[in-house]
Parts: sequence; structure tokens; C-alpha cells
Amino acid sequence: MTINAVLLAVVIMLGLSLARVHVVLSLLIGAMAGGLIAGLGMTDTLTAFQEGIKNGAQIALSYALLGAFAVAIAHSGLPQSLAGAVIKRIDAGGTSGMIKYMLFAGLVMMSCFSQNLIPIHIAFIPLLVPPLLLAFNRMHIDRRLIACLITFGLVTTYMFIPYGFGDIYLNQIMLKNVGEAGIDVSNISVTKAMAIPALGMFVGLLIAVFVSYRKPRQYQQLTIDKDARDAVVDGDALSKTAADAQAQSKLKTLVALAAIVTAFVVQLYTDSLLLGSMFGFGVFMATGVVKWRDADTVFNDGIKLMAMIGFIMITAQGFAEVMKATEQIQPLVDGATSIFAGNKAMAAFVMLLLGLIVTMGIGSSFSTIPILAAIYVPLCISLGFSPLATVAIIGTAGALGDAGSPASDSTLGPTSGLNVDGQHDHIKDSVIPTFIHYNIPLLVFGWIAAMVL
Repeated sequence: MTINAVLLAVVIMLGLSLARVHVVLSLLIGAMAGGLIAGLGMTDTLTAFQEGIKNGAQIALSYALLGAFAVAIAHSGLPQSLAGAVIKRIDAGGTSGMIKYMLFAGLVMMSCFSQNLIPIHIAFIPLLVPPLLLAFNRMHIDRRLIACLITFGLVTTYMFIPYGFGDIYLNQIMLKNVGEAGIDVSNISVTKAMAIPALGMFVGLLIAVFVSYRKPRQYQQLTIDKDARDAVVDGDALSKTAADAQAQSKLKTLVALAAIVTAFVVQLYTDSLLLGSMFGFGVFMATGVVKWRDADTVFNDGIKLMAMIGFIMITAQGFAEVMKATEQIQPLVDGATSIFAGNKAMAAFVMLLLGLIVTMGIGSSFSTIPILAAIYVPLCISLGFSPLATVAIIGTAGALGDAGSPASDSTLGPTSGLNVDGQHDHIKDSVIPTFIHYNIPLLVFGWIAAMVL
């Protein structure tokens, strides 16, 4: 296992990321190293990497349209109205704990809704969070806590609630692959299987809120740079006063709500976030909230908003394809499982730990599940795990590493909103805090689920 190409590639990628090498370069170098260590040669490694990039084209287009839809929502004034209402309460003498915790609850709810009710995924973050930075700074809130709040909603929702992104992860990917690998999943409740791991995520959230980041943290009140302002269609939206934010047109607000409902219904009917985003954007154009002459600008702003995240996700697809091409994922599992012959407790722990390693390398739980299911299902059957426990192991192993991976949108998203003034480091303030508060509890509670189900 110590010379396994997949393991070494992930270690190299994570090490470079922690050394502040850009995530894209870290993924590229890690993929090249893994391919060469596995004996693929430079040509075959590059071929596999390029094939993975092709597979990521749909992801890039989906992110672009999600970004355009999110910027159109910002154009309606909804995010600024919310930020303005919060700042007004603070200016009126409201720095009490009640306002702070209401703000925390609102961020968690919006993160959860972005996975099912309003399917814009992480596109809401750089539009909602920057206007709230002034409020965060005034209340001396540690931004590492904000990253943990958002990541909790992004990850827990899809791994526990079988709706929206959760339907894709739990039903369309996990149950489908588990069923194809040899287990009857017709009577399995994914919510029951993932309830205990989801509880672990909640425990991690409580620790972050009430223990780790309870103390106030000082930030400079820096002016938001031009690029950050340009990410929101209203040029001065980030610096609007509460009175300006409240002056937004009620008609635009109603149109924004109608667009959100339209996107939700289309996504539900077609199972396509891409089409949902496109129809939602169409509502803004049809009603004149986004004028025809401004459509190109709004669309381009949305693409710019999500371009870096989309590019990282595409690179992660290339990395994943190289890892598959090495054909050393199976030997990695075989080498690990050889040390716990017949020991279910140790087997469950090692399978979860390997899921953490693979997902952190790939950066996507959705891409990890097909790899793990083909390997873990026969192993779980041979060790005597129940179908429900098997689903819990695979679902948790896939989700492990989503929080805390440098290449995951669950960490890239919070950073995109919290670092608009340059005071939030991706690795130190998003990756490490979410890794500690979610991967460790998820590993423990996932193991408990495997033992008791």
C-alpha cells in the first residue's frame, strides 16, 4: 500500500495544496505523478487526463448556467435586500446573540435549500455572502465558522435527503450502483441508512458553533475590490446601505421567486439542473428584469463567477480518470482489507478511511460512488454486512472527503464568497476547518452505522 500509485497521487496533491500551490496545478501534478508511478508513461497519462477533461465538459456547462441564473437572481435585488435587512438590525443596536444565531440558521437553511428547493448549488454563495461580510465583521464572526455552516448544508442535504441533488446521489447513483453490484435495493430506505452519518455531521456543526469558533475574530473593514463588485450585476450592490437594499422593486422580487419556482419545477420534471437553470434565466429575460441588451453581460458575469470552480472540477475529472487508468484502486483496497480477515469492525473502518482518501483526491462524492460500489459490495457481502449497513458504508465512504477536499465545491464555494476582500485563505480557513469538524465525526458515526444496522 505504501507504494500504491493512487495513494501517493492523493498524498502529493494534498501536500502541494497545503503548501499553497494552486489547486489546479496540485491536481495536475498529482495526476501526472500517479500515472508515472503506476507505469503508464507520460503519453498514456496525458491521454487519460484529457479523456477525463472531456467527461467534465457537462459539469462546466452546468456551472456556467447555474452562475448565470444566480447572477440574474442577484440582479433582482434579493441578496442585497437580505443583507440590507441584517445590517439595518445591527445599526439599530442589534448585535445580540439572537441576531447572530438567526443569521447562522439562515445560512444553513439557504445552503440546504440550494441542494433541493432552489437548485443553484453553490452559485448562491458568492452572491449572498459578500454583501453580508460587513455584518460578519461588525459582529466579529470567525469566517471559518461561516465556511463550516455552509459546508454542513451543502453536504448533509445530499447525503441524507433523497431529493434534488440528494436524489441524484442517493437514488440515481448509489442505489443504482449497489444494485448493479449484486444487492437487492428495492426495500432499502436510504434515509434510514444515512441517518446516523448525518447525525455525525450535525455533531460536527455544533462543535464548530459552540466550541471551536465561539470566540470573536477581528477582520479589517476593507473595500471590496472591483472584481468582486463585478460578480454582482449591480455595480455598487456590495456597498449599498440598508435603505438602498430595501428600495428594490417588489416586482423584481416576485419575478425572482417565479424564476426560482420555474427552475425547481423544470429540474424536478426533467432531472436536469442545466435545463432548470436555463428556464429560470429565461423567466428573468421574458419579464424584463434582465433586459435583452443586458443579457450578454449578465450571462458573462455568471460564467466569470463560476469559471474558476468549474475549471477546478474539470481538472478533478482528469485526475479521477488517471486514477482509474492506473488500475491500482482495487489493489489499494485489497491491500487494506488483507489486514482484517473476518474482522467486520476493522473492515468497516478501513473501507470508510479509503473512501476518505479517494474522495479527497477526486474532489467529488458523486464521482467516487461508482468506483467504491463495485469494490465494496462484494466485500460487504462476504463479510456478512446487511444490505442497509452496506448502503450506509458506501454512502458515507463517498461523502467522506467532500468536506475538507481542496478540489471540492463544498470548500471552493464558501471560499469564493468569504475571500472577496482577501482575508480568508482557502486551505487554512475552509479546507482544514471543514475537514476536522465533518470528516472525523462522519468517520466515527459512519462506523457506528455499519455496526448497528
